[in-house]
Amino acid sequence: MINTAIAGVVLALTGSFPALDGWVDQGWASAALLTVEDPTGVRADAAGEASVGGHFRIGSTTKTFVATVVLQLVDEGEVGLDDPVDRYVAGVPRGRNGDRPTVRQVLNHTSGLYDYAHEEGYSTNRWRGAARFRTYRPQELLDVAFARPSYFDPGQGWHYSNTNYVVAGMLIERVTGRTYGDEVRSRILRPLGLAHTTVPGRRPGLPHPHARGYALVDGRLVDATVMNPTLDWAAGEMISTAEDLNRFFDALLGGRLTSAASLDAMRRTVDDTGTIFAYGLGLQRFDLPCGRSVWGHGGELIGYRTYATRADDGTRATLSYNPLPADVPGEAVIGLFGSVYC
Repeated sequence: MINTAIAGVVLALTGSFPALDGWVDQGWASAALLTVEDPTGVRADAAGEASVGGHFRIGSTTKTFVATVVLQLVDEGEVGLDDPVDRYVAGVPRGRNGDRPTVRQVLNHTSGLYDYAHEEGYSTNRWRGAARFRTYRPQELLDVAFARPSYFDPGQGWHYSNTNYVVAGMLIERVTGRTYGDEVRSRILRPLGLAHTTVPGRRPGLPHPHARGYALVDGRLVDATVMNPTLDWAAGEMISTAEDLNRFFDALLGGRLTSAASLDAMRRTVDDTGTIFAYGLGLQRFDLPCGRSVWGHGGELIGYRTYATRADDGTRATLSYNPLPADVPGEAVIGLFGSVYC
């Protein structure tokens, strides 16, 4: 189904994506939406409970916003990329050899810091019952992480860790004296006119319209839409729309949010991650089967899955879907992006 009204603006639709209906028909997802923008126009489609222009939880795509603010502080001379991060955030563990994780290593997940989300009850990708309404303070999350040994000494490996971006959020607050959310709003959301992107804090709901997210609990589906996202904080709490994410990644990768040197640093990747992506500073590079590469970031939070991407020719595409227990096979997601970019 296609709903062309987005915040009172009618999109020029030049096509749709039947694959989305197939995902819903096969029981892989309860809802899915995709918006693609290139020089020829805008193509947008939605299936199931979703509507074009709908809001969704973006999960770890939040990390790109946070990394962008940190790189802006680097550009302003307030932060050094290769400074020890404990210069800004006290208590960050050193490696066994005494090395101190740097800001760069925090942003590209080579710090070795233990991921607090691996502790039981600390992952927003899992059903947490009544605990999903609890408010967490960032320092609580760091206390959990820092009580466990690091995965490796700084710079001696790669391990995706949400702890890194809680540290990055706290760095922003220590340096600016303002909340990281205020910095994201003043530096990115307002200048780019991202009126449908929010840093929700303790607010449990989503703006309308939005598709609902579900989780399988004791053999039955439960509604997991409403939750307090402070457990993710700067690692994954934000809410947005496909149009806003396309605009954000176009501005960032088009060089309008940081210096050229900082953008180059963000795009300098660790390639041996053992995942489907290479990782830079808050940026993922996805290499498609046709040989093209796209940049962006994925995100997951219970009931919601996001991929926001942009190619260097300016084409951008954001996908959001609400997975059911069968889930969308990885090859189907890759195939969809292949149809966009290849």
